[in-house]
This record gives sequence, C-alpha cells and structure tokens, in this order.
Amino acid sequence: MSFELSGKTAEFIALQYLRLKGYVLVARNYVTGRGTGAGEVDLIIKNQTDIVFVEVKKRKNLETAAYAILPRQQERIRRAAEVFLAHHREYASFNVRFDVFLLQTPFKFEHIENAF
Repeated sequence: MSFELSGKTAEFIALQYLRLKGYVLVARNYVTGRGTGAGEVDLIIKNQTDIVFVEVKKRKNLETAAYAILPRQQERIRRAAEVFLAHHREYASFNVRFDVFLLQTPFKFEHIENAF
C-alpha cells in the first residue's frame, strides 16, 4: 500500500516537529510580490533569539528532496525574508536563519539548520 502526503500535510508535520523543539509559528506560506517570482516561504518560526525561514520539501527520498531546493529558489526565499523583516521591525535584533525540513515518504524526515 502506497501512502502519499500532500505538500500542506508535509508543512503541518514540519510545524508540529518544530513546535516540539520550542519554536512558535510567525507566518505560514508567506508570499511577497505574488506573480512576480519575488518570493515565498513555507514557514516562518521563532524562538527567543532566532527568526527562522523554513523551506519544506517532500519527495520519495531525502536526497531528492534536498536537491529540489535549487539556488534560484533559495534566492527567492532570501528575498521574501528581506521583505518580511523590512515589514516586521520587531525582529530586527533576532538572528536570521534559513532551515530546510525534508520529508520522505514512507515517513522519514530531517531538519537541517542553516541549510543555506
């Protein structure tokens, strides 16, 4: 029996795991410049000192998921983070980090801090 997860379910799993690690959700599916290719971030989370922009990738194996995050996509995530931080000055003193949450089906995952 094959079990396939949707992208939204993968994001939900990632968020639950990150909450268990003490993070709080700030925004989900944050998009800037809709239609311009400017940027989108799956999850924005925080703890006491860090604001973290998380890309969630679900594939048939973790290696394929990792290689699916191309440099062009990383740049779009960075641009979205810049816009978010410019509009949310309350995070100016936070450390900024870009993480990746990889999810493999059947169920296996990996959280990579400072992925890019």
